[in-house]
Amino acid sequence: MIATLLVNGLVWGLLLALLALGLSLTFGLTEVMNLAHGEFYMWGAVTGWFVVSSTGSFALGAAASLCSGMVAGLVIERLLLRRVERQIASSLILTFGLMLVMQHLGLLVFGGSPRRLPAPDVLAGTFTLFGMGYPIYRLFLAGVCVTILFLFWVLVHRTRFGLWMRAVKQDKNLALSQGVPVDVVYWITFGLGAGVASLAGLLAAPIVAVEFKMGVEILPLAFMGVILGGFGDFKGPVVASICIGLIEGVLTAAFPPTASRVLTLLFVSILLLIWPDGLRVVVRRLFAPGLRKSLNRERA
Repeated sequence: MIATLLVNGLVWGLLLALLALGLSLTFGLTEVMNLAHGEFYMWGAVTGWFVVSSTGSFALGAAASLCSGMVAGLVIERLLLRRVERQIASSLILTFGLMLVMQHLGLLVFGGSPRRLPAPDVLAGTFTLFGMGYPIYRLFLAGVCVTILFLFWVLVHRTRFGLWMRAVKQDKNLALSQGVPVDVVYWITFGLGAGVASLAGLLAAPIVAVEFKMGVEILPLAFMGVILGGFGDFKGPVVASICIGLIEGVLTAAFPPTASRVLTLLFVSILLLIWPDGLRVVVRRLFAPGLRKSLNRERA
């Protein structure tokens, strides 16, 4: 029983990591505290629900969620968020208003009743795990999340654009002096974060209820993962999100889901009071030498 709950927590933690990663990279570059990030998650679930219900294709729903979220993120960054970059107070006010707009748009389009999106037929069965039946879809979800996180790691650490991202995070003015297109880095990074959050919404739809308020429910956990792991980092938020998922998974063995969520947030809050730097010190030590070497090779 506990082993199954741990696996559930791991799967949920990987899904949280997709959301936390987008939040972390966006804030690390632009210092925009995006309170509307959870609404991209909701938007992706709602968009995917409509596409899957109309076409019967989960793959098309995933593509629609990813593309619609990315396009919406690119437009919002260019028209709205670019005006409040590196203005934390202004970005909080703007993204809070954006959150309300997107939430009410979801209510208008989707309605107020929660709905379910079944898993694809090929993934609808179960297999034996620790002597119990376990949904194949959850294993598929974990595999997709790991793949996306790996692709993000490749982007950040093995591509020129990733080098630009890390350089802008460390020193924007130095990056500008080296010819890095900072505005383009901001734009694409926000679009990628929004797109992945939207895709996460569709991926979560077969295991959670699809509703217009679902983004509000998951946003605190994503923020906890980012705060514990470190804004602007890669490994820290991913590891922290997985730990949060595992904690919540274990707590569900003794408490109802709502109480488990509250206790998880309380536990992480206490942990941050005791250990305010979270995982940032460890991650900084891991990444800083590699970034200096990459910048030196780029200049050479």
